[in-house]
Amino acid sequence: MKRTAVAASAVVLLLPLSACGGDAEAGDGSTVTVTVGYQSKTINTVTAGTLLRSLGYFEKQLASLGDGVTYKVDWQDYATGAPITAQMTAGKIDIGSMGDFPLLINAARGKQLNRPTRLVSVTGYNLRGGLNTIVTAPDSGLSSLKDLKGKKVSTSVGSAADGTLVRALQRAGIDPDDGIEKLNQQPAVGASALAAGSTDALSQFVAWPGLLTYQGKAKALYDGAQLNLPTFHGVTAREDFAEDRPAVLEAFLRAQAQATDYLNTRPVTAAEKVSEATGLPAEVVYLYNGAHGISTFDPAVKPQLVSALKQDVSVLKAAKLTGDVDVDAFVDDQYVKKALGTSYAKRLAATPPAAASEAWPKGSQETRTFKSPAELLTYVAAHPDGIRAAYVPDATTGTLWFADRAVWVADGEKLLPFVAPATAQAYVDRHDEARVIAYADALERVS
Repeated sequence: MKRTAVAASAVVLLLPLSACGGDAEAGDGSTVTVTVGYQSKTINTVTAGTLLRSLGYFEKQLASLGDGVTYKVDWQDYATGAPITAQMTAGKIDIGSMGDFPLLINAARGKQLNRPTRLVSVTGYNLRGGLNTIVTAPDSGLSSLKDLKGKKVSTSVGSAADGTLVRALQRAGIDPDDGIEKLNQQPAVGASALAAGSTDALSQFVAWPGLLTYQGKAKALYDGAQLNLPTFHGVTAREDFAEDRPAVLEAFLRAQAQATDYLNTRPVTAAEKVSEATGLPAEVVYLYNGAHGISTFDPAVKPQLVSALKQDVSVLKAAKLTGDVDVDAFVDDQYVKKALGTSYAKRLAATPPAAASEAWPKGSQETRTFKSPAELLTYVAAHPDGIRAAYVPDATTGTLWFADRAVWVADGEKLLPFVAPATAQAYVDRHDEARVIAYADALERVS
């Protein structure tokens, strides 16, 4: 867990008013520390965490408040949303970001412990559910969800990835409790278990599936977008903090919007910044956060996402992780509406960019977009040593994936990419001339 420097912390402890919003009155010259919990490697939250921190926008917004208070920001980095919720309900974190299922647990714990929290904005989302993926080892013989029956599957219980696993298994006719042996593990532990062969599959959230696939340590078994249910990450704030310091929360949300605009207008540069801060390959960051990436970033609290959150409650209740959650009471977009003013309506109405194939040439700060996967393959084939990364959207779900890790299907003259083998095979089964081919064969066809 990263924290501010020890020396700075020591100074804060000597101040009359310190962490978590404090009680300083405007103009009294006091110092207030605002504590933000984030997940640096959960790159669907970067506009409220990693990227926002690196750009310094929140600190600049606080400095511009002009209320006579000196603000300090304590950024605390965690691997998942659970410890952020624990710290928030203990009154030690003011603002946090996490996925949709952890957000519901955040709401439930806050109410239970009389430390209510509120969902105040969204970071990144995918309207079909493509942020979560189930992967297997590269040499695994598993080819569909039905192959998971009786197998060991690692996930983080209570996470959005666990929710995807539960729903996917149910659709495949497998009892998510008794039909598999579920291993409740942190993402890094699960990745190690997959590599060691002590688990048969791993269901995780951004950016673990893409990272392991990029590294050649995993291959996709199930694309979460097949569920066609929205998934997202969002920003939650303690209710007492929001009520006591609305101007500070609004400053955070304005800064988040600035970081969102930075990411959307300079996606390659943003990916490089996040890569530098997290150690994740920029190619993996771009898969999710790029111009046509799996995640769409927008702070607006869209009705589709709120509706999806309500559907998530039943999954958590069945797992006995929460009771009923009053989602309408938890969602509070008044602060982001005020922070963004007239631009909020436009953001609320905005839709994700159309799926597209992209190539990232070596040494370039821009990607090239192509109208079809075949056009991208033609470009890649003509520049065999000049491509940093190539991306293609799944022909069924639109989920972006690495071109050289996709499952390719030839259907006459058409070349179609898929994230997972089962969706590719489903297409082949419906088209008499279609067949699965290797990536090298796909490249050869366009050469």
